[in-house]
Amino acid sequence: MKQYNPRYARHYSLKDFGMEGQQKLAQAKILVVGAGGLGCPVLQYLVASGIGQIGIVDDDIVSVSNLQRQVLYSTEDIGRDKVTVAKDKLHQLNPEIKINSFKVRIDTSNALVLFSDYDVIVDCTDNFASRYLINDACFLLKKPLIFGAIHQYEGQVAVFNVADANGNSTNYRNLFPIPPNPLEVSDCNEAGVLGVLPGIIGLFQATEVIKLLTGIGEVIVNKLMTFSILNYQSFIVEILINDSVTALIPKDEMSFQATDYHWFCGMGTYGIQEIDAAVFFEKIKIPNTAVIDVREVGELPKVDFETIQIPLSNFAENLPQIYSDTIILFCQSGKRSLKAAQILFEKWGHSKKISHLKSGIITLQEIKNE
Repeated sequence: MKQYNPRYARHYSLKDFGMEGQQKLAQAKILVVGAGGLGCPVLQYLVASGIGQIGIVDDDIVSVSNLQRQVLYSTEDIGRDKVTVAKDKLHQLNPEIKINSFKVRIDTSNALVLFSDYDVIVDCTDNFASRYLINDACFLLKKPLIFGAIHQYEGQVAVFNVADANGNSTNYRNLFPIPPNPLEVSDCNEAGVLGVLPGIIGLFQATEVIKLLTGIGEVIVNKLMTFSILNYQSFIVEILINDSVTALIPKDEMSFQATDYHWFCGMGTYGIQEIDAAVFFEKIKIPNTAVIDVREVGELPKVDFETIQIPLSNFAENLPQIYSDTIILFCQSGKRSLKAAQILFEKWGHSKKISHLKSGIITLQEIKNE
């Protein structure tokens, strides 16, 4: 006989859910990749719902700019590892849940090992390279994948690698067969996001996990739901199966580990040094170093050190302005500066020392505020 737990009393009262549905949650193991804007509500509600085991993957620390939307964290957590803070606070929410934390960046060397121990994977990442990598790993392991994405005032949710009534299933590559140009897709650092939006989309993701595990309702299999917070309009479109796209997924573990997903998504860094904020402040003091801001004129925040401003939108035409053999580039999030560095590397190769600020000027502001 299943044991009654007053923590889940409202679940027990639900028609078509009851103690059986709660038992299914208790037996499940869910891995959440990314403990940011989407990951916070996903983790909070899955832990509160009684999922038996939760895994958290994230290599980031809590920053002051996170607090506008990542409500699992508070001001005193700034500078601490997200996975550590999340595990502690989630245990306070529900001490009956087993929580595993992994302070790593998901990549081809660890994805298959991490994913193999869990029943469902929830993608709460914020970049295309990670999304394709997670998708391919889930496809190889035949793991259901709950996808979510946000942009300014709009979000998307989909469920991949789950068969519909006809036995058909789609994956992320059916939605985006070709990675978008990284210059055409801005992230939260550049485009901004209304703080409540990831809470809503993350709740949708958590809901799909619960529906998938318990069998209630209709899981959005082979469909993409888009939701706008400005007018509450939402629409659902069918995702078409494309076997030729699916065939591009690595065939086995060896080919998966050999795939460069950053290169595939146009974000390769060969020949270009990525530097963090601390190194950036040291390197810009070196004489004859060109520090180039590739943001558009008027973008904030302003900087208090000497720079050359060459917006990426007309960067290639203004290369004659660059005389130094040591070049450091920066932008808002690191995406545009990397693209500019690639342009320089294609022109000059290893004849110049080219580096860019990883994660962008936001990290500079945070380190100065510490």
